[in-house]
Amino acid sequence: MTTIYDTVEGKRLLTLRTKEGHWNRWGPFLAERAWATVREDYSADGDAWGFFPHDHARSRAYRWNEDGLAGICDRHQYLCFALALWNEQDAILKERLFGVTGPEGNHGEDVKEYYYYLDSTPTHSWMHYRYQYPQRAYPYEELVQVNQGRSREEREYELCDTGIFDDSRYFEVDVLYAKQEAEHLLVRIQVTNRGPEEASLHVLPTLWFRNTWRWGRDDRKPSLAARDKTSVRATHFELGEYVMVAPGADQWLFTENETNNKRLFDSPNDTPYVKDAFHEYVVNGNHRAVNPAGKGTRVAAHHKLTLGPGETGQVDVQLYEASHKPLTRIQSGLDARRQEADAFYQQALPEKLDDASRLVVRQAFAGMLWTKQYYHYVITDWLEGDPGMPAPPAERKQGRNHEWTHLFTRDVISMPDKWEFPWFASWDLAFHCITLAHVDPDLAKEQIILMLREWYMHPNGQIPAYEWDFGAVNPPVLPLAARSVFEIERATTGEADYNFIERVFHKMLLNFTWWVNRKDAEGKNIFQGGFLGMDNIGPFDRGDLPAGYQIGQADGTSWMAAFAKSMLYNAMLLAERDPNYEDLASKFWEHFVYIANALNGTNGDSLWDEEDGFFYDHLSSDKHGRFPVRARTMVGFTPLFGASTVAASCFDRFPHFDRRRQWFIEHRPYLTRNVDSLVHKGTDDTLLIGLVRPDQLKRMLAYMLDEDEFLSDYGIRSVSKYHEQHPLELRLDGKTYHLDYEPGESTSPMFGGNSNWRGPIWLPVNVLILYSLRQYYNYYGDSLQVEFPTGSGRKLNLAQVSDQIALRLTRLFLPDRHGGRPIHGEHPLFQRPEWRDLLPFHEYFHGDTGRGCGAYHQTGWSGMIASIMLDLASEKELLGDNSPRKARFRNRSQNGTKPRAGKV
Repeated sequence: MTTIYDTVEGKRLLTLRTKEGHWNRWGPFLAERAWATVREDYSADGDAWGFFPHDHARSRAYRWNEDGLAGICDRHQYLCFALALWNEQDAILKERLFGVTGPEGNHGEDVKEYYYYLDSTPTHSWMHYRYQYPQRAYPYEELVQVNQGRSREEREYELCDTGIFDDSRYFEVDVLYAKQEAEHLLVRIQVTNRGPEEASLHVLPTLWFRNTWRWGRDDRKPSLAARDKTSVRATHFELGEYVMVAPGADQWLFTENETNNKRLFDSPNDTPYVKDAFHEYVVNGNHRAVNPAGKGTRVAAHHKLTLGPGETGQVDVQLYEASHKPLTRIQSGLDARRQEADAFYQQALPEKLDDASRLVVRQAFAGMLWTKQYYHYVITDWLEGDPGMPAPPAERKQGRNHEWTHLFTRDVISMPDKWEFPWFASWDLAFHCITLAHVDPDLAKEQIILMLREWYMHPNGQIPAYEWDFGAVNPPVLPLAARSVFEIERATTGEADYNFIERVFHKMLLNFTWWVNRKDAEGKNIFQGGFLGMDNIGPFDRGDLPAGYQIGQADGTSWMAAFAKSMLYNAMLLAERDPNYEDLASKFWEHFVYIANALNGTNGDSLWDEEDGFFYDHLSSDKHGRFPVRARTMVGFTPLFGASTVAASCFDRFPHFDRRRQWFIEHRPYLTRNVDSLVHKGTDDTLLIGLVRPDQLKRMLAYMLDEDEFLSDYGIRSVSKYHEQHPLELRLDGKTYHLDYEPGESTSPMFGGNSNWRGPIWLPVNVLILYSLRQYYNYYGDSLQVEFPTGSGRKLNLAQVSDQIALRLTRLFLPDRHGGRPIHGEHPLFQRPEWRDLLPFHEYFHGDTGRGCGAYHQTGWSGMIASIMLDLASEKELLGDNSPRKARFRNRSQNGTKPRAGKV
């Protein structure tokens, strides 16, 4: 079979596997924001936003990570390269993206810039980034003041609302990267004046060393020095020597990557040449701010472009390891890498994918690949402080992450977002890897393994959540992701990496034990875990219950069932080569049955509500007993997530497991009667490892597929629209809690106010719904059909329902008949031809209109739209399962549906 590895880019990936090349040494590993992160916060109260604000970023040396505009760096982030701009109107040099902080935004933190990741290969041999830079003065104060003045019930005030792009007065800045060789980078900065008048732009490609010498732990200092009129030399004690060439520069500016103590703290500077020198030189005209000796640890090649209306200018730069030779012209290198990128994606994407979907998928992959970032955080050093700095406050010793002293990170990690979430989140990362496996299976496997290494996973078996609280609990989806990556790689490349599954399996044994011992408060297989990824989906913070109450979470219990199912599935896979895994398969089969019985049993502890036909969380207390929290939310659908089908005959290959299974069925009938599909064969002699009975499934889907409840034109909402007219009101010990339907940004301050599961559409849980419905179809076939939509009289089987939901999800990104895309909302700026094909991948989407909400570039899990579109076009399973997809090939014309003929 022909695979991605038969392309030029694919062969580069193979050199990484065999460690014969360094094509992954350089990449877009530089964050869009390093200010106001937990790592840079040395305050007593943990106020990261206040301790290191945006105003400090241009003047203050970072301790842990660097940031920059359209930036790249080596994978240890010793040497960094990014872009700085000035339009001769702004008050400051534009070196990084601006946004409102958590306290400033009426819906929490939010970037207020327009930038796009348009293309990237997995090795970053080719990359394309676009930034839309206004020609008028950037409205920093206006954005902060207006957003601060708005209530949570009002829309956010965006950059486009200021009128700054009126009359197209902006520069379109394209940054193109191509690797001539692994350590020889070609850079073209291409600027187009979109405005109606001539305008000037200062362009400063900037090279600098991350400050590693100031903190008292390693005083070795690298250096930058002028080499001749067109180039500088960078010398580093570990990285070696590099050369930066910019033949068109008007001048070279040098300074040090050191804090301007005088400006920030009114104390003496250690050097007259400090971090904000280029701002001082270009914006304020202070020529004494830069070092005339032509040396330092930061350098910029200053260019000034004056462009007429519609005119394009460019700046070319090369950065290479010192033994290389510069190209005379870089055009041929750029063209070659662009063509190789096209060839790679021609192979990676199915032929049936139409052009409109191909654009979406390629930008989705670009965003995910651009959002790989260097992440540096050593908890012991952060808690104790550095020898060369003042001691941290005593409160830090008992504050955030103080129980995670083993954590030591300095790796390139797939991040949710380079501005709002410039840190890893383990369950986000699991979804990232499922999609990344289509273009770089080795990267996807490495990322999952990384989360399970001993310098990440806690000694007690817990997996770190995210830097604001590593001890928070994320849904345990890594084994599901691992199996999906395994199957995707096997299907697309023919390679089956059993060693990868085995490594993940052993570490997840520790994590499963942690869950059983720590998150089953009453020992009844009903699990808790706080928000478990659902953030503010309920009437109260489930991680901070009212005194005297315990909660049985439908999602916590369902996630654990899905965890047990994934471990069972993976144990059976490993048992194909090693029969010893049959014992572990038996263990997890029994775990699944016990959890299923607890969730859905008849012993009075079930989370199923027969009256409503829905799964609910249940609260219990000595005073009030046990009662359901009747919130119609995505929590009620999580019992679907633990489903997979297997051929009944597969158990014949595992006699030890099958004997134990049969014994359990015979001697524990009171447990297995609630999981009948595990015992009795369905369509084509399949068995279903699932939690939900067919009568329950039909009642649940009646809610899910009702357009007045969960079904939107753009996917499945996270809260039923029913609560718009019938808000939930819960009174507990004199305090009242509310839940209503909020289709867009959150009106609740829970979890910072920037996340909202109270109505919008979220890609990851929609993906799990699609997958689960197909598994139920594989068991029930055409014998189970439901109305789609509810009340329409149109009956579809569950695979067809899955397809219809998937098609609605694709509508978020695909152009409508007028060329507009729902993700852009209604603002006319994004309907212009030069804007409407530039795609942000928001954190979530408005439940009624499809408008993008939340983090502007949460490309990680919203990038899963690529997996959805690939699945629709290629007839493959969304999460890499090998189960049959018979509905793809029959009954496509029944009940008014038509064959898709491979088109989305």
